Parts: sequence; structure tokens; C-alpha cells
Amino acid sequence: MPISFSDPKDRDEKEPRARELSKIASLLRIALTVTLILLAVWLMKDVLAVVFASALMAVVLHGLARIVRRHVSLIPYQGAVALVTVVILLAMAGLVWSSGPAIGDQFIRLKQALVQQSGDLKSHLSGSTLGQLVLDHLPTAVGGNDATSGSLGSLGSGLAGSVTGILSSAFGVLGTLAVILIAGLYFALSPAIYIDGFLRLVPSQHRASARELLMAAGTTLWAWTAGQALDMLVVGILSGIGLSLIGVPLALALGVVAGICNFIPYIGAILGAVPAVLLGLSMGSQEALFVAILYSVIQFFEGNVLAPLIQRRAVHMPPAVAILSQTVFSTILGIPGLILASPITAALLAMGDKATAPLDDEEQTRRDVGEISEDEARKD
Repeated sequence: MPISFSDPKDRDEKEPRARELSKIASLLRIALTVTLILLAVWLMKDVLAVVFASALMAVVLHGLARIVRRHVSLIPYQGAVALVTVVILLAMAGLVWSSGPAIGDQFIRLKQALVQQSGDLKSHLSGSTLGQLVLDHLPTAVGGNDATSGSLGSLGSGLAGSVTGILSSAFGVLGTLAVILIAGLYFALSPAIYIDGFLRLVPSQHRASARELLMAAGTTLWAWTAGQALDMLVVGILSGIGLSLIGVPLALALGVVAGICNFIPYIGAILGAVPAVLLGLSMGSQEALFVAILYSVIQFFEGNVLAPLIQRRAVHMPPAVAILSQTVFSTILGIPGLILASPITAALLAMGDKATAPLDDEEQTRRDVGEISEDEARKD
């Protein structure tokens, strides 16, 4: 045992100081690590968005392949993934062959109508003081009166491009989509290889926990994607049928836009309603009001009836968390971050739920903040 000739009082004074310095050093290391991670995410944001989108595609193919194997156990896993992929491609090819020209024509007419209607809307707003004030505070991307913005045509192109950018930018993203689809297919064919490769980067004493977190994230992503696909389908069908009954032109294209935009919770509902309301305004204020009421009713049904049913089998994400995550990830990753914010957040919430212990009394906080009374808590 080492012998120390220092004064015991000096040792007693130095030990707390050393512990404090050790805590400060630990905090600095954590802060530096977090900073480096955020810097790496910022520098590689485009690559990370493609990687996560590929992983999401792999989760979808993996989930569908497991359903196939559950009913036909003789098919090997890789064969089930290949079968699912071929069926999806054939279904998409059949849709394009049968309805592609009609849908494409409606999207082209929709963009032309939005360009014209947005120009008319700016002319109408420019005729009043309040409307001019609104235009002065709008960004140029949606037709604001910036010094660099030019004519009504630039407004129409900006607003219509923002709402229906999927058409004008389709050829620009085909390469990225091809990379996502191909990488997702390879991820789905041999998921164990990539999961084990990632786990080798984790210290051996933490690999079991990391594996559980990855499995929880994958299960949650599959449940979220399946639930969101059903939600998008229902919203798209209801929107198309409702718009047809009102008499709004291009109802098929507008229904497709509403369904696709609903992939982004909350904000997507607004994005999907904007083109329909603009076309409704071209028919008259009464039709525009009917369109707004239609979308409000659909979103009320989706938020209060459909979403709770889906969340029972899928995943629950608090609305404030979903909206804030869209803000955060869109700031970091841009438009891909806005699109992928909800699945990323769902996976993070699942991993956090798996990594932390549940509360002993989950009703205590609700009682403390006044959400429920003591009598209501006893009834529950």
C-alpha cells in the first residue's frame, strides 16, 4: 500500500477539487462529442437523408417479405423480398400503363391552372391595402413583393412550383430515387450483414443493448410506415371523391396530391389543401368555401377517428413533437428533412422508450398539472 506524507487536510481539500475538475472534463468531452456529431450531420446531410430513406425502403420491403413468409413459409427470405419487389414494380408499371397518361395530363393541367390562378390572386391582393401588406411580407418563393421578384409570371411559377414541385423537379430527383430504391433493396436482402457491421462499431459490452435499440427502431418504422400508407390512401380517396362531388376540376390529380402530402403529418394537410382551394377560387368563393370545408372535415376524420385506430397498432407521436421535429429536421436537412422528420422521430422515440425505464406512476404528472382530478384517477 503506497504511503503518503502529505497533510490529510490538504488531501481532503484536493479530492473535491479533483472530482469537480473530472466532472467538468466529462461535460467538455460530451459537449465536444455532440458538437462533432452535429457538424458531421450538417456536412453529410444529403448523404444521411439518402441513407435513412434507403433504410426506410428496406424496412418496408422487409416487413412485406415477412408477411409473405408468414403465409407461405416454403419461400426463403431473399425469395420473398424479390417477390415483393417484383409485385410492386409490376403494380406500378400497370398503374402507369393504365392511368399514367390521364394522371400526367391532369398534373400538367393542374400546374397550368395554379400558375394562372396564383397570378390572378396576386392581382386581386394588390388592389387593396391589406392585400398589399400581405404580399410585402411574403417570401419570393411564394410570390412576395421582394426587390428581386419580377412579374406575375414569376409569382405563378414560384407558387405553383412550391405546391406542385413534384412535377417540375421529377427528372431532377430520378437519380436519387434510383439510389434509394437500389440501396433499400440490398439492405432488405441481407439486413443482418449491415446490422452486424454497425454493431461492430459499438463497444462489445454495449452490443446487446444496441441490437435491441435497432430492432425497436425497425419495428416502429415498419408500423409507422404501414399506418401512414393506410392514412394516405384514405385521405387521397376521400379528397378525390369529395372534390368530384363539388365539381372541382382535376379532382383525380388533387386527390393524389392530398394523399402524397399527407405523408408529412399536420403540415402536409395544409400543403395538400392549397392547390384545391386555389382551383376552387377560380370557380367562385362558394366553391372555395366548400373545398375548405371538405378538407377540414377530412382532416377532422383523419385526426380523431382514423389516426387513433392506426396508432393502436402502430406508434403514437405527440403532435407538438411531430411539428417541432419537422422544424428541426427541415432546418438541418432541408426538404428531405421535412419529409423524413416523422419517421426519424418515431424511430428515435422508440429507441428512447426502449432505453429508459417506465415511470412508476404515469398518472401522477397528469394529476399534478391538472389534466385529471383525484376522483377521475381513482375511476381509471
